[in-house]
Amino acid sequence: MVGLVAGRDFTADGTIEAADVRPGDMCPQCAAKNGSGTLEMARGIEIGHIFQLGRIYAEALNLTVLDQNGKQVVVTMGSYGIGLSRAVAAIAEATLDELGLCWPREVAPADIHIVIASKGADNITDEAERIASELETAGVRVLIDDRTTVSPGVKFKDAELIGIPTIVVIGKGLTDGVVEVRDRSTGERSDVPIGDVVRTLRQLCGRSGI
Repeated sequence: MVGLVAGRDFTADGTIEAADVRPGDMCPQCAAKNGSGTLEMARGIEIGHIFQLGRIYAEALNLTVLDQNGKQVVVTMGSYGIGLSRAVAAIAEATLDELGLCWPREVAPADIHIVIASKGADNITDEAERIASELETAGVRVLIDDRTTVSPGVKFKDAELIGIPTIVVIGKGLTDGVVEVRDRSTGERSDVPIGDVVRTLRQLCGRSGI
């Protein structure tokens, strides 16, 4: 309704103090303490819930306990919990970059993402599968991209998008006896001798003692 006037057209049940808060506004709490301070706007994500259930269900269930004086009293109930899907979303949002996800190793779907950067080269595929097998035996979680229908470039982009913490590229470097190990988060790359790669990757994943 347009043109409504308080006092003339209706009587309010009550009033409240309200303001449209904007970045840079004076912080009322800070101003009361030291006369300065401004408000900042920040995004957040809810990952948990707290429910104050009171005594409704406790009374219905006749749920009582003895208090400090030895008298029976109805308990006050509450519950809290963390949503797993919300937690995953919060981690993803906090760690991603312009290329895709960057999972922390503790919650990543795998520790190592092996990319076979060659089409139809049996020796490269065999070596990649050997490395993957030895890593899995040591308790390292491995995702191996052995697709032959896409280019190495597509595989690299997919690896960045998926965001496994360590990417291992097995390709033409095998001719020189090395494989490339990439850190997904920092982008750092290093060539590791084929004879040392399993030990190196186990150390990265905290499995050196297995």
